[in-house]
Amino acid sequence: MDIIIGLAIGIPVGILMMIGLAMARAGGLGKAIAGFTIAGRANQDPAFAAKLQAFLGGAEVKKPEPPKPVKPSGAPLRMLALLQAESRLVDFLLEDIQGASDEQIGQAVREIHKKAQAALKQHAVIEQVLPGKEDDKVTVQKGFDPSAVRVVGNVTGEPPFSGTIQHPGWRVKELKLATPPAGADEFVLQPAEVQIS
Repeated sequence: MDIIIGLAIGIPVGILMMIGLAMARAGGLGKAIAGFTIAGRANQDPAFAAKLQAFLGGAEVKKPEPPKPVKPSGAPLRMLALLQAESRLVDFLLEDIQGASDEQIGQAVREIHKKAQAALKQHAVIEQVLPGKEDDKVTVQKGFDPSAVRVVGNVTGEPPFSGTIQHPGWRVKELKLATPPAGADEFVLQPAEVQIS
């Protein structure tokens, strides 16, 4: 009987002493409860447990690296590369033509225009955004797509807007371009050429 009484008194006293020691070590009841909460989470979450272990072990917790910037797609440049290949358009636009005569420029433009137009017609189906031509009257209805129709001038109030076409706009309806070979740098409009002798 004495053993039972001893256990009945000893167990609660022991529990109270453990709680007292935990509170003393933690710095108070609230901090002790927070410690038990953290221990419980560490048992449930291995990633949290690893961070906690690194922190307690003195090792620095590595911050996640910021994501590397995504290289933009070179797909939109494929048409420009095609125009360079077919008509040497980029060469013409980047060439200094200040010293060339109007006749020389006119002759070059005529040839570039013919070849670039043929390349566009072969590889893209392009249509006007608005039917009609410059200086035609038009009404821009409510709900228009501002990426397709830009309203300029004395714009006040809400649509519909009545005005004059300054440019009918262009929209690519279909693009027929080959996919570049795997590993090709789509930002190269034309590779450099080296003649080996």
